Amino acid sequence: MQLGFYFDQQRCTGCYTCVVACKQWNQVPPGTASWRRVLTLEEGKFPHMWLAHLSLACCHCVSPACITACPTSAIRKREKDGIVVVEQSLCIPGCRSCLYACPYEAPQFRSENSRMEKCDFCLDRIEEGKKPLCVISCPLRALDSGPVQELESTYGYIKSAPGFPSPAQTQPSILFRPKAGPRP
Repeated sequence: MQLGFYFDQQRCTGCYTCVVACKQWNQVPPGTASWRRVLTLEEGKFPHMWLAHLSLACCHCVSPACITACPTSAIRKREKDGIVVVEQSLCIPGCRSCLYACPYEAPQFRSENSRMEKCDFCLDRIEEGKKPLCVISCPLRALDSGPVQELESTYGYIKSAPGFPSPAQTQPSILFRPKAGPRP
């Protein structure tokens, strides 16, 4: 089984509730590290504007580029649910090889010489049969999570959205309801 996320780009208003909830739950202080991020995409000129948001965390890829890039094998993929986890004690402070390899910029660093940290799918909550906090905190229900096969049967098979890098290399475990792109 592979756990994954679903993101409805048409519902997201860029409120950052998912970001704040993630930081609070995981005790990530204000600053550069953000396990979940919201990107704002804008195109066009008034009155022909296009605006969308993209909420991203670690995509817990089927073929994670971060794992092969890590020189110390500090990153691994759990067999039972496909969650990509990091063993911080094995991480070389300031290395950042995983960040350079990840097309989604999921690896996060609190400072220049800190160890990598990232979304762990709220492992403590998953072990209790609960959903990640970013999912349950979203006021517009733009996020969901669960086994990828169940998400596909509920939401479809769309694996890309405006602003999201190509999924070809890593096969990220995320599905989308994309917002229609800007008109030329």
